[in-house]
Amino acid sequence: MATPYDGKVGVWHWKGDSIAEETIEDMVSTIKRWAPAVKQVWVKTSDGEYWQGQFDTDRDLAIDGVASVDKWVRILEANGMEFHAWAVVKGENVAGESDRIIEVCNRPGVKSMVLDVEPYAGFWQAGKEPIRPLMTRIRRGIGGRFHIAMAVDPRPQHKPRIYPEEWRPFVNSVHLQVYWETFQRDMREVLNEGFSTWADYGLPLFPVLPGAAPVNEMNEARQFVVDRFKATGISWWRFGIIGPVEFPAINHDIGDGDDPDPTPPPSQGRYGIEVVVNPDSAQFRAGTHTGQAPEEAFDSFRGTWGWSVKYTDTVPSTSTVWARWDPQLVASGWYEVSAFVPNRHATTTRARFKLHGVLGRSTELEIPVRQASYYNLWVPLGVYQFDANDATAGVVFLNDLTGENDKEIAFDAVRWRQIVGITPTDKYLADGYDSPVGTASERRGSQVWPGNWFDATGYDVLYRSGTSYHTGADLNMNEPYWDADAHSPVYASASGVVTYADRLPGWGNVIVIRHDPLITNGEVRYGRYAHVEEMR
Repeated sequence: MATPYDGKVGVWHWKGDSIAEETIEDMVSTIKRWAPAVKQVWVKTSDGEYWQGQFDTDRDLAIDGVASVDKWVRILEANGMEFHAWAVVKGENVAGESDRIIEVCNRPGVKSMVLDVEPYAGFWQAGKEPIRPLMTRIRRGIGGRFHIAMAVDPRPQHKPRIYPEEWRPFVNSVHLQVYWETFQRDMREVLNEGFSTWADYGLPLFPVLPGAAPVNEMNEARQFVVDRFKATGISWWRFGIIGPVEFPAINHDIGDGDDPDPTPPPSQGRYGIEVVVNPDSAQFRAGTHTGQAPEEAFDSFRGTWGWSVKYTDTVPSTSTVWARWDPQLVASGWYEVSAFVPNRHATTTRARFKLHGVLGRSTELEIPVRQASYYNLWVPLGVYQFDANDATAGVVFLNDLTGENDKEIAFDAVRWRQIVGITPTDKYLADGYDSPVGTASERRGSQVWPGNWFDATGYDVLYRSGTSYHTGADLNMNEPYWDADAHSPVYASASGVVTYADRLPGWGNVIVIRHDPLITNGEVRYGRYAHVEEMR
């Protein structure tokens, strides 16, 4: 049976808030640069009866309706890629859920719809009865020829909980979420079990492989599913957790015959030493500033990985509790540092992780994490260089001070993974933002606007019309004489890539720069430079 996935490599996309890229074009650029073998992007379009954009604050990437779908399709097709939709179905509102799916499937350029059917809270817990009414309504709305797939947790104990025979008349293929790293089991054991469990279903089976597993296992699994199970297509979960180290493992055409090589050439990175410190580890410490015993100040639960997770209420002003993770690194070098955010008791939007011992830094780095946006995920805090002879190298602190009254903050595990095979440099990182005007020495200073420069209008100031706000800084200099700023050079505030340079009515020459990620926290920001006299 032919499917839209034959001979293709796909990558799943959850929501804009979960990735560093700020636009669809940025995301496409990343894929084309690091993994041009990927030709399909699987985009989540709805969750139950709601458009996925309701849960996504990134407006450019959000799916708010069919217009958003059309934009995604247009940009992907222009870059030789396909748009595949996926949706979480719950069976709680048959009409509402089916309407969202029908609207998406009927848009030109949408190649397939994958229904995520899992027997957990937030997924399918409606039992057997709503399945046929839901699927009958969908099929009536899109016809019988459109390809509908189903993504499942393939472990045998979960299969009967989603009533597979009820879905069988309506779906065309099954995608097995074989996440051996999440299951904490052997890779081949999980793959064999998954394919064996669903082998009698009578439909094409495709693996969904984890994009943040050890790279040598990703390479081996990719080849194994093709050789052993004759998989004709592969997808990877998900964009946003796949980094430069993992991209080479997914950048392979189906059945290209390459033997997995656990030792990639020097131009490709891989992970070396890995250290994970969790609240049950000896290298983890927690305490209070109030004299209260830590076991009384923190609540806890058993987390996804089997270790304890501590949590407490956030505070708006003075911190009352703290936690410390010490990796006790034995080798100097570059490390990717990540914090695990659990699936509950992590509702703060302002967790402030503090990283110590970064080479070349005399002070700690504060890295903000919006815990509320993540669900059982390792969240990168950045890539940093450490000297193992420094007792503070890689030490991470976190307290309960977030400025919020009604949230919870979780203290889960922190992970350090050594990067070997490549040497990160500051070529594609920004170390901060400088003034775009002034002399070289002035721009290196601590003043926001150096020398005699000043902001004549002010940022976020209401215009006289009373209907809009000023969204920039009007930089002027009238000392030592009036209009002394005329013909002065304008500099980029940080390293980056020019994304726009042209004249606009009322603005004159305008330059837009996508600045490189901040080395401190990976944030990407855009700079807009208007009223420029001359562009070169």
